[in-house]
Amino acid sequence: MAVFSKVGAFLKNAWNKEPVLTVSAGIGLLAVILPFVSPYSKYASMYNKAVPYTYPVPVRDDGNMPDIPSHPSDKVGPNLDWLKNL
Repeated sequence: MAVFSKVGAFLKNAWNKEPVLTVSAGIGLLAVILPFVSPYSKYASMYNKAVPYTYPVPVRDDGNMPDIPSHPSDKVGPNLDWLKNL
């Protein structure tokens, strides 16, 4: 409990002397911590995994390409069904 009283005394002293710097330090600290505790970080990583880094280029299928869809509208690859269930 002694630690909390010292931190409280420090914050009270800082607020009394420099309220603008205290608020700006608080906002900066919040900006650093918020992305790690935000639930949107989970969905942002899921978006990044589902969207390819390079866009597909049409290729001529010779029959030996099982991973390339025969038509651009064929559903091959990661899907976004998890997005519908939010």
